[in-house]
Amino acid sequence: MMMNELVAMSIKGLMLDPVSNSPIVVLKDDEEKFFLPIWVGIFEANAIALQLENVATPRPMTHDLLKNMIAELDAHVTRVVINDLRDSTFFAQIRVTITRDGNARTLELDARPSDAIALALRTEAPIFVAQKVLEEAQTITPEQAEDDEEKKRKLFEQLGPEDLGKYKM
Repeated sequence: MMMNELVAMSIKGLMLDPVSNSPIVVLKDDEEKFFLPIWVGIFEANAIALQLENVATPRPMTHDLLKNMIAELDAHVTRVVINDLRDSTFFAQIRVTITRDGNARTLELDARPSDAIALALRTEAPIFVAQKVLEEAQTITPEQAEDDEEKKRKLFEQLGPEDLGKYKM
């Protein structure tokens, strides 16, 4: 795989870090070769959890507002990409395509991964992670797992619906 390739990912679930009590969104690829935990804020985790559980709120939340604005502007989110990792902080981009008078214009908007994921869920846009980010994050793969990494991988594999399904605030 080349460094600039993108890996399609989906949400394995949400969990709480047992040490810091911070929410973590766990992304995985289709073959479950890669697991990428991203620590997120409590409000962003709540926004992701609401959408994962199909909970309708009486008034639009911020990501619902963004989705509605994008739709009203005759645009759509075509994908989100977790594209960088610097100083233990992940970065993302949201690709939005606007069509007016038969002309399409594509925008790449910088975002926090948690916001990008929350918006992707609402707009049914695919989520990708750059291969270089997976490598830099030392994402666990079965082939290269050592003892400590093997334990982490097994933890993610053994997470069941009771660990990931309902996110309690």
